[in-house]
Amino acid sequence: MPKPVVITIAAIAFVLVLIIAAVLAVRLYRRRRLVERLDARDDDQVHYAFIVNPSKPQAAERKRHIKRFCAAKGLTEVEFIETRLDKDGRACALEALRNGADVIVAVGGDGTVRTVASAVSGTGHALGIIPIGTGNLFARNMGIPVDDIDAALTVATSHGSRHVDVGRLTLLDDRNADHGHAFLIIAGIGFDAVMIGDTDPELKKNISWLAYFVSGVKNLFAPKYRGNVTITSADGSTHTISGLAFRTFMAGNCGQIPVFSLMPDASYDDGILDFEVIDTSGGLLGWANLFGDVVHQTISGKAGSSPLSTNSTIDQIQGVSAEIMLEKPVLAQVDGDMLPATKHLRFDVERKSLCVRVPEVDPDLSVTGIIPTIKD
Repeated sequence: MPKPVVITIAAIAFVLVLIIAAVLAVRLYRRRRLVERLDARDDDQVHYAFIVNPSKPQAAERKRHIKRFCAAKGLTEVEFIETRLDKDGRACALEALRNGADVIVAVGGDGTVRTVASAVSGTGHALGIIPIGTGNLFARNMGIPVDDIDAALTVATSHGSRHVDVGRLTLLDDRNADHGHAFLIIAGIGFDAVMIGDTDPELKKNISWLAYFVSGVKNLFAPKYRGNVTITSADGSTHTISGLAFRTFMAGNCGQIPVFSLMPDASYDDGILDFEVIDTSGGLLGWANLFGDVVHQTISGKAGSSPLSTNSTIDQIQGVSAEIMLEKPVLAQVDGDMLPATKHLRFDVERKSLCVRVPEVDPDLSVTGIIPTIKD
Protein backbone atom coordinates (compact mmCIF):
# COMPACT_ATOMS: atom_id res chain seq x y z
CA MET A 1 0.00 0.00 0.00
CA PRO A 2 1.46 3.42 -0.99
CA LYS A 3 2.77 5.52 1.87
CA PRO A 4 0.41 8.53 1.18
CA VAL A 5 -2.60 6.19 1.37
CA VAL A 6 -1.39 4.75 4.69
CA ILE A 7 -0.89 8.25 6.08
CA THR A 8 -4.39 9.31 4.94
CA ILE A 9 -6.03 6.24 6.50
CA ALA A 10 -4.10 6.78 9.72
CA ALA A 11 -5.15 10.44 9.82
CA ILE A 12 -8.82 9.54 9.29
CA ALA A 13 -8.62 6.88 11.99
CA PHE A 14 -6.99 9.38 14.38
CA VAL A 15 -9.75 11.94 13.75
CA LEU A 16 -12.43 9.29 14.33
CA VAL A 17 -10.77 8.30 17.60
CA LEU A 18 -10.73 11.94 18.69
CA ILE A 19 -14.40 12.37 17.82
CA ILE A 20 -15.39 9.20 19.69
CA ALA A 21 -13.29 10.24 22.68
CA ALA A 22 -14.90 13.69 22.68
CA VAL A 23 -18.42 12.22 22.53
CA LEU A 24 -17.64 9.83 25.39
CA ALA A 25 -16.13 12.65 27.43
CA VAL A 26 -19.23 14.83 26.95
CA ARG A 27 -21.48 11.94 27.94
CA LEU A 28 -19.38 11.25 31.05
CA TYR A 29 -19.47 14.93 32.01
CA ARG A 30 -23.25 15.08 31.59
CA ARG A 31 -23.64 11.89 33.58
CA ARG A 32 -21.57 13.32 36.44
CA ARG A 33 -23.58 16.55 36.40
CA LEU A 34 -26.81 14.57 36.51
CA VAL A 35 -25.58 12.48 39.45
CA GLU A 36 -24.62 15.65 41.34
CA ARG A 37 -28.05 17.20 40.75
CA LEU A 38 -29.90 14.07 41.76
CA ASP A 39 -27.82 13.61 44.92
CA ALA A 40 -28.86 17.11 46.00
CA ARG A 41 -32.60 16.42 45.64
CA ASP A 42 -34.86 15.63 48.58
CA ASP A 43 -37.06 12.53 48.55
CA ASP A 44 -40.78 13.20 48.48
CA GLN A 45 -42.66 10.86 50.83
CA VAL A 46 -46.11 11.02 49.27
CA HIS A 47 -48.62 8.70 47.60
CA TYR A 48 -47.33 7.49 44.21
CA ALA A 49 -49.35 5.80 41.49
CA PHE A 50 -47.34 4.09 38.74
CA ILE A 51 -49.29 3.73 35.51
CA VAL A 52 -47.66 0.83 33.65
CA ASN A 53 -48.07 -0.17 30.02
CA PRO A 54 -47.77 -3.98 30.27
CA SER A 55 -47.41 -4.39 26.50
CA LYS A 56 -43.81 -3.18 26.63
CA PRO A 57 -41.35 -6.13 26.62
CA GLN A 58 -39.51 -4.90 29.72
CA ALA A 59 -42.62 -3.79 31.64
CA ALA A 60 -42.73 -6.74 34.09
CA GLU A 61 -39.06 -6.39 35.02
CA ARG A 62 -39.41 -2.60 35.33
CA LYS A 63 -42.35 -3.07 37.71
CA ARG A 64 -40.27 -5.37 39.93
CA HIS A 65 -37.38 -2.88 39.79
CA ILE A 66 -39.67 -0.02 40.81
CA LYS A 67 -40.94 -2.01 43.81
CA ARG A 68 -37.37 -2.68 44.96
CA PHE A 69 -36.41 0.98 44.47
CA CYS A 70 -39.40 2.25 46.45
CA ALA A 71 -38.75 -0.24 49.26
CA ALA A 72 -35.12 0.88 49.48
CA LYS A 73 -36.22 4.54 49.57
CA GLY A 74 -38.80 3.87 52.26
CA LEU A 75 -41.69 4.90 50.00
CA THR A 76 -44.68 3.10 51.48
CA GLU A 77 -47.66 4.65 49.68
CA VAL A 78 -47.18 3.06 46.27
CA GLU A 79 -49.75 1.58 43.91
CA PHE A 80 -49.58 0.15 40.39
CA ILE A 81 -52.30 0.44 37.77
CA GLU A 82 -51.87 -1.28 34.41
CA THR A 83 -53.31 -0.02 31.15
CA ARG A 84 -55.52 -2.29 29.05
CA LEU A 85 -57.03 -2.16 25.58
CA ASP A 86 -60.22 -0.80 27.14
CA LYS A 87 -58.46 1.33 29.78
CA ASP A 88 -55.84 3.78 28.56
CA GLY A 89 -53.44 5.91 30.56
CA ARG A 90 -56.00 8.68 30.98
CA ALA A 91 -58.52 6.33 32.60
CA CYS A 92 -55.80 4.85 34.83
CA ALA A 93 -54.62 8.29 35.92
CA LEU A 94 -58.17 9.37 36.74
CA GLU A 95 -58.51 6.22 38.86
CA ALA A 96 -55.23 7.03 40.62
CA LEU A 97 -56.42 10.55 41.39
CA ARG A 98 -59.63 9.17 42.83
CA ASN A 99 -57.51 6.88 45.00
CA GLY A 100 -55.75 9.90 46.46
CA ALA A 101 -52.42 9.71 44.61
CA ASP A 102 -50.24 12.82 44.88
CA VAL A 103 -47.80 12.04 42.05
CA ILE A 104 -48.78 10.06 38.95
CA VAL A 105 -45.87 8.28 37.25
CA ALA A 106 -46.20 7.11 33.64
CA VAL A 107 -44.17 3.95 32.97
CA GLY A 108 -44.10 3.48 29.21
CA GLY A 109 -43.52 5.28 25.94
CA ASP A 110 -44.79 8.58 24.55
CA GLY A 111 -48.31 7.17 24.13
CA THR A 112 -48.59 6.24 27.81
CA VAL A 113 -47.05 9.56 28.89
CA ARG A 114 -49.43 11.67 26.81
CA THR A 115 -52.61 9.82 27.92
CA VAL A 116 -51.59 10.04 31.58
CA ALA A 117 -50.73 13.72 31.11
CA SER A 118 -54.18 14.26 29.58
CA ALA A 119 -55.74 13.47 32.97
CA VAL A 120 -53.08 15.07 35.20
CA SER A 121 -53.00 18.37 33.30
CA GLY A 122 -54.60 21.18 35.28
CA THR A 123 -55.13 19.14 38.46
CA GLY A 124 -52.20 20.52 40.45
CA HIS A 125 -50.60 17.06 40.74
CA ALA A 126 -47.13 16.27 39.44
CA LEU A 127 -46.34 13.83 36.61
CA GLY A 128 -43.32 11.55 36.77
CA ILE A 129 -41.95 9.64 33.77
CA ILE A 130 -40.13 6.30 33.60
CA PRO A 131 -39.34 5.90 29.88
CA ILE A 132 -39.52 2.38 28.45
CA GLY A 133 -40.80 3.15 24.96
CA THR A 134 -39.25 3.30 21.50
CA GLY A 135 -38.74 7.02 21.00
CA ASN A 136 -39.34 8.54 24.45
CA LEU A 137 -39.31 11.92 22.74
CA PHE A 138 -40.98 13.92 25.51
CA ALA A 139 -38.70 12.44 28.17
CA ARG A 140 -35.68 13.38 26.05
CA ASN A 141 -36.96 16.93 25.59
CA MET A 142 -37.38 17.15 29.39
CA GLY A 143 -33.86 15.82 30.03
CA ILE A 144 -35.20 12.74 31.82
CA PRO A 145 -32.73 9.81 31.55
CA VAL A 146 -34.00 7.21 29.08
CA ASP A 147 -31.32 4.57 29.72
CA ASP A 148 -30.99 4.73 33.52
CA ILE A 149 -34.12 3.62 35.37
CA ASP A 150 -32.74 4.45 38.83
CA ALA A 151 -31.96 8.00 37.73
CA ALA A 152 -35.43 8.36 36.19
CA LEU A 153 -37.00 6.99 39.38
CA THR A 154 -34.97 9.40 41.49
CA VAL A 155 -36.27 12.29 39.38
CA ALA A 156 -39.86 11.06 39.65
CA THR A 157 -39.81 10.52 43.43
CA SER A 158 -37.96 13.64 44.60
CA HIS A 159 -38.70 17.36 44.72
CA GLY A 160 -38.03 19.30 41.51
CA SER A 161 -40.48 20.09 38.72
CA ARG A 162 -41.23 22.29 35.75
CA HIS A 163 -44.43 23.72 34.26
CA VAL A 164 -45.05 22.73 30.63
CA ASP A 165 -47.77 23.37 28.08
CA VAL A 166 -50.19 20.70 26.93
CA GLY A 167 -51.57 20.71 23.39
CA ARG A 168 -55.06 19.44 22.60
CA LEU A 169 -56.48 18.17 19.32
CA THR A 170 -60.27 18.14 19.34
CA LEU A 171 -62.25 16.29 16.65
CA LEU A 172 -65.14 18.69 16.22
CA ASP A 173 -67.10 16.29 14.02
CA ASP A 174 -67.05 13.60 16.75
CA ARG A 175 -70.24 14.21 18.74
CA ASN A 176 -69.23 11.62 21.35
CA ALA A 177 -65.91 13.32 22.23
CA ASP A 178 -65.84 14.53 25.83
CA HIS A 179 -62.28 15.91 25.81
CA GLY A 180 -59.53 17.03 23.49
CA HIS A 181 -56.77 14.52 22.78
CA ALA A 182 -53.62 15.68 24.57
CA PHE A 183 -50.22 15.92 22.91
CA LEU A 184 -46.90 16.95 24.39
CA ILE A 185 -44.72 16.79 21.27
CA ILE A 186 -46.39 17.01 17.84
CA ALA A 187 -49.89 16.36 16.51
CA GLY A 188 -50.83 16.44 12.86
CA ILE A 189 -53.05 15.53 9.96
CA GLY A 190 -52.21 14.33 6.46
CA PHE A 191 -48.98 12.66 5.39
CA ASP A 192 -47.44 12.42 8.85
CA ALA A 193 -50.52 10.64 10.23
CA VAL A 194 -50.70 8.30 7.24
CA MET A 195 -47.00 7.51 7.64
CA ILE A 196 -47.40 6.71 11.34
CA GLY A 197 -50.57 4.70 10.82
CA ASP A 198 -48.95 2.59 8.09
CA THR A 199 -45.78 1.79 10.07
CA ASP A 200 -45.14 -1.90 10.66
CA PRO A 201 -45.15 -2.53 14.45
CA GLU A 202 -42.64 -5.37 14.17
CA LEU A 203 -40.29 -3.24 12.07
CA LYS A 204 -40.63 -0.46 14.65
CA LYS A 205 -39.54 -2.88 17.38
CA ASN A 206 -36.45 -3.81 15.37
CA ILE A 207 -35.25 -0.46 14.01
CA SER A 208 -37.07 1.99 16.27
CA TRP A 209 -38.11 5.35 14.77
CA LEU A 210 -36.41 4.57 11.44
CA ALA A 211 -39.44 2.39 10.64
CA TYR A 212 -41.41 5.60 10.04
CA PHE A 213 -39.19 6.42 7.05
CA VAL A 214 -39.96 3.04 5.47
CA SER A 215 -43.67 3.78 5.79
CA GLY A 216 -43.14 7.31 4.50
CA VAL A 217 -41.58 6.08 1.26
CA LYS A 218 -44.66 3.95 0.59
CA ASN A 219 -46.92 7.00 0.87
CA LEU A 220 -44.93 9.65 -0.99
CA PHE A 221 -47.45 9.92 -3.79
CA ALA A 222 -50.62 10.13 -1.75
CA PRO A 223 -52.87 13.02 -2.88
CA LYS A 224 -52.70 16.42 -1.25
CA TYR A 225 -55.25 17.69 1.25
CA ARG A 226 -57.28 20.91 1.03
CA GLY A 227 -59.25 22.97 3.47
CA ASN A 228 -59.77 26.28 5.25
CA VAL A 229 -57.56 27.13 8.23
CA THR A 230 -58.16 29.82 10.86
CA ILE A 231 -55.27 30.54 13.23
CA THR A 232 -55.70 32.56 16.42
CA SER A 233 -52.61 34.45 17.58
CA ALA A 234 -51.55 35.09 21.16
CA ASP A 235 -53.03 38.59 21.00
CA GLY A 236 -56.46 37.22 20.04
CA SER A 237 -56.34 38.22 16.37
CA THR A 238 -57.32 35.64 13.74
CA HIS A 239 -56.05 34.85 10.27
CA THR A 240 -57.93 32.63 7.81
CA ILE A 241 -56.43 30.85 4.81
CA SER A 242 -59.04 29.56 2.36
CA GLY A 243 -58.42 26.62 0.04
CA LEU A 244 -55.05 25.75 1.57
CA ALA A 245 -53.38 22.77 -0.15
CA PHE A 246 -50.82 20.79 1.83
CA ARG A 247 -49.15 17.43 2.37
CA THR A 248 -49.27 17.69 6.14
CA PHE A 249 -50.35 20.16 8.80
CA MET A 250 -48.75 19.84 12.22
CA ALA A 251 -48.96 21.54 15.59
CA GLY A 252 -45.85 21.34 17.76
CA ASN A 253 -45.25 21.74 21.46
CA CYS A 254 -41.70 20.34 21.20
CA GLY A 255 -39.94 20.37 17.84
CA GLN A 256 -36.96 18.07 18.41
CA ILE A 257 -37.02 14.47 17.17
CA PRO A 258 -34.09 12.03 16.85
CA VAL A 259 -31.41 13.56 14.59
CA PHE A 260 -33.65 16.31 13.13
CA SER A 261 -35.39 19.51 14.19
CA LEU A 262 -38.91 19.73 12.76
CA MET A 263 -39.81 22.97 14.55
CA PRO A 264 -36.75 24.87 15.79
CA ASP A 265 -38.83 27.62 17.40
CA ALA A 266 -41.17 25.32 19.33
CA SER A 267 -40.94 25.67 23.12
CA TYR A 268 -42.82 23.53 25.61
CA ASP A 269 -43.50 26.38 28.04
CA ASP A 270 -44.21 29.49 25.95
CA GLY A 271 -47.99 29.15 25.92
CA ILE A 272 -48.20 28.90 22.13
CA LEU A 273 -48.13 26.19 19.48
CA ASP A 274 -45.97 26.16 16.38
CA PHE A 275 -48.06 25.32 13.30
CA GLU A 276 -46.20 23.89 10.34
CA VAL A 277 -47.66 23.55 6.84
CA ILE A 278 -45.66 21.32 4.51
CA ASP A 279 -46.19 20.97 0.78
CA THR A 280 -44.25 19.46 -2.14
CA SER A 281 -44.56 19.32 -5.91
CA GLY A 282 -42.67 17.62 -8.71
CA GLY A 283 -42.73 14.08 -7.34
CA LEU A 284 -39.48 12.79 -5.89
CA LEU A 285 -37.74 16.11 -6.52
CA GLY A 286 -40.13 17.84 -4.14
CA TRP A 287 -39.56 15.26 -1.40
CA ALA A 288 -35.80 15.52 -1.90
CA ASN A 289 -36.11 19.29 -1.52
CA LEU A 290 -38.18 18.81 1.62
CA PHE A 291 -35.49 16.61 3.14
CA GLY A 292 -33.03 19.40 2.40
CA ASP A 293 -35.38 21.85 4.15
CA VAL A 294 -35.45 19.74 7.31
CA VAL A 295 -31.64 19.38 7.26
CA HIS A 296 -31.37 23.16 6.79
CA GLN A 297 -33.63 23.75 9.80
CA THR A 298 -31.63 21.31 11.89
CA ILE A 299 -28.29 22.90 11.07
CA SER A 300 -29.34 26.56 11.07
CA GLY A 301 -31.79 26.34 13.95
CA LYS A 302 -34.16 28.54 11.97
CA ALA A 303 -37.67 27.56 10.89
CA GLY A 304 -38.56 27.54 7.21
CA SER A 305 -37.49 26.26 3.82
CA SER A 306 -33.93 26.17 2.55
CA PRO A 307 -32.97 28.97 0.12
CA LEU A 308 -32.17 26.21 -2.39
CA SER A 309 -35.66 24.68 -2.35
CA THR A 310 -37.64 24.84 -5.56
CA ASN A 311 -40.33 22.19 -5.14
CA SER A 312 -41.10 22.20 -1.43
CA THR A 313 -42.29 24.64 1.21
CA ILE A 314 -42.27 24.68 5.00
CA ASP A 315 -44.43 27.51 6.32
CA GLN A 316 -44.53 28.07 10.07
CA ILE A 317 -46.72 30.32 12.16
CA GLN A 318 -47.28 30.50 15.89
CA GLY A 319 -50.62 30.79 17.64
CA VAL A 320 -52.78 29.59 20.52
CA SER A 321 -55.24 27.69 18.34
CA ALA A 322 -55.97 26.59 14.80
CA GLU A 323 -59.31 25.39 13.44
CA ILE A 324 -59.40 23.43 10.18
CA MET A 325 -62.32 22.49 7.93
CA LEU A 326 -61.27 20.00 5.25
CA GLU A 327 -62.80 18.97 1.94
CA LYS A 328 -62.65 15.30 2.91
CA PRO A 329 -61.75 13.30 6.03
CA VAL A 330 -58.06 12.79 6.80
CA LEU A 331 -56.21 10.73 9.39
CA ALA A 332 -54.90 12.48 12.50
CA GLN A 333 -52.22 11.62 15.06
CA VAL A 334 -51.16 12.86 18.48
CA ASP A 335 -47.61 12.04 19.62
CA GLY A 336 -47.66 9.00 17.34
CA ASP A 337 -51.07 7.68 18.45
CA MET A 338 -53.66 7.40 15.70
CA LEU A 339 -57.06 9.12 15.86
CA PRO A 340 -60.09 8.57 13.60
CA ALA A 341 -60.30 10.37 10.26
CA THR A 342 -61.74 13.87 10.60
CA LYS A 343 -62.90 16.79 8.48
CA HIS A 344 -63.31 19.38 11.22
CA LEU A 345 -60.77 19.77 14.02
CA ARG A 346 -59.10 22.26 16.30
CA PHE A 347 -55.67 22.52 17.93
CA ASP A 348 -55.45 24.33 21.28
CA VAL A 349 -52.84 24.83 23.98
CA GLU A 350 -53.19 24.77 27.77
CA ARG A 351 -50.50 27.13 29.01
CA LYS A 352 -48.20 25.64 31.67
CA SER A 353 -50.98 23.37 32.87
CA LEU A 354 -48.80 20.32 33.54
CA CYS A 355 -46.23 19.95 36.32
CA VAL A 356 -43.51 17.43 35.38
CA ARG A 357 -40.77 16.05 37.61
CA VAL A 358 -37.52 16.82 35.75
CA PRO A 359 -33.75 17.02 36.48
CA GLU A 360 -33.48 20.71 35.51
CA VAL A 361 -36.15 22.38 37.63
CA ASP A 362 -38.09 25.57 37.14
CA PRO A 363 -36.82 28.11 39.73
CA ASP A 364 -40.29 29.64 39.91
CA LEU A 365 -41.80 26.43 41.29
CA SER A 366 -42.05 25.76 44.97
CA VAL A 367 -39.92 23.00 46.43
CA THR A 368 -42.84 20.59 46.53
CA GLY A 369 -43.30 20.52 42.79
CA ILE A 370 -47.07 20.62 43.35
CA ILE A 371 -48.89 23.50 41.69
CA PRO A 372 -52.38 24.88 42.09
CA THR A 373 -54.97 24.11 39.44
CA ILE A 374 -54.57 26.43 36.47
CA LYS A 375 -57.65 27.76 34.66
CA ASP A 376 -57.35 30.04 31.67
